[in-house]
Amino acid sequence: MPSALPPGDPAPADGNLPEAALATLGDNGFGFYVHVPFCRVRCGYCDFNTYTATELGPGVSRQTYADQAIAEIRQARTVLGDADRRVDTIFFGGGTPTLLPAADLTRIVAAIRDEFGLADDVEVTTEANPDSVTLEDLDELRAGGFNRLSFGMQSSVSHVLAVLDRTHDPKRVPAVVEWARAAGFTSADSGGVSLDLIYGTPGETMADWERSLEDALACEPDHVSAYSLIVEDGTALARRVRRGELPMPDEDDFADKYVVADERLRAHGLGWYEVSNWATTEAHRCRHNLLYWRGGDWWGVGPGAHSHVGGVRWWNVKHPAAYADRIHAGLSPAHGREVLAAEDRRVERVLLELRLREGLPIDVLDDAGRAAVPEQVERGLVTVEQDRAEGDVDEKGDVDGKGAGRLVLTDPGRLLADGVVRELLV
Repeated sequence: MPSALPPGDPAPADGNLPEAALATLGDNGFGFYVHVPFCRVRCGYCDFNTYTATELGPGVSRQTYADQAIAEIRQARTVLGDADRRVDTIFFGGGTPTLLPAADLTRIVAAIRDEFGLADDVEVTTEANPDSVTLEDLDELRAGGFNRLSFGMQSSVSHVLAVLDRTHDPKRVPAVVEWARAAGFTSADSGGVSLDLIYGTPGETMADWERSLEDALACEPDHVSAYSLIVEDGTALARRVRRGELPMPDEDDFADKYVVADERLRAHGLGWYEVSNWATTEAHRCRHNLLYWRGGDWWGVGPGAHSHVGGVRWWNVKHPAAYADRIHAGLSPAHGREVLAAEDRRVERVLLELRLREGLPIDVLDDAGRAAVPEQVERGLVTVEQDRAEGDVDEKGDVDGKGAGRLVLTDPGRLLADGVVRELLV
């Protein structure tokens, strides 16, 4: 089953936010995330808030979901007031967003446009399974304002896909990428096409992983995301591992496969810009995810969706039936929320920005974190990109002056990113 909602304070029934949160709306970007909680089959490794038809229960229908999402978008306009802040990014995730008709997805985009307006260079992305779209769907999505697609390829090896409970034929991936290009999701005219991969699945050999990389790169994607498999508590995969049917994924295997992925992707012209993400050019980086990583504002629409505006984070009720009930009653679907203290926000900056190729400004660290920098430099896990205008950094990473330079993970440091973060947050 999907993971539980986090603890927090009750959210107000009208969803109103503190004035202080609204004062900085969009200063660091503003986006919408639209959660579509429907799947044909639950993948064994997935703990996202998604539901198959048999899990939905009475009173929930895909046919009415777009109207509910649009009603929440109108609530968002009321809560956020009259602030003139156009939307920079829209991202549809799930679940499988493309289980909804393309006309419903484009209606939701149109509602965001009508309520808020869209930036001239707005990025509009939907995730899709290779077996959940047709050429006609992609034509309609492109015409309706979508300019970026993220296909869940995961692997091109049948036995690996079977362990993950993925249902698509690997041969479908190059076909849907070709359809996407024909529909206008091209490198020059849009955010293009991204492929998602997972490595470290039980039973996946290095040869299997290399084949998946080769097959992905043969599609000439503009962007690739590659994530190590996480065995989440409560999933079917976790139960199989617990019963001894499958081995627990191995950290050394993860590291070896990450290195191979980085080498192959770089050789093909894709550069890393976040630990698990590579793009052909800066224009093809996922701007919506960068908004998350840089602490921007976004409104999350749908059951279980999370939002953040001005240091206030909240999350919606999880089940689609409970969500529909709140929307029909004219109430906010928000279940709980938290107001982040300044220290909470600082810690999150360290956690997220250090993962980026642009790195973390040293002045975000406290005194203990700054004192830990030289050791991380000595171990070869970070470098300091100097900013002499603000302070000097010597070759050992010793910092003279607040705000001097940025910490950037080295190639070995990316393999140990979580450990580096721990050392900087002592």
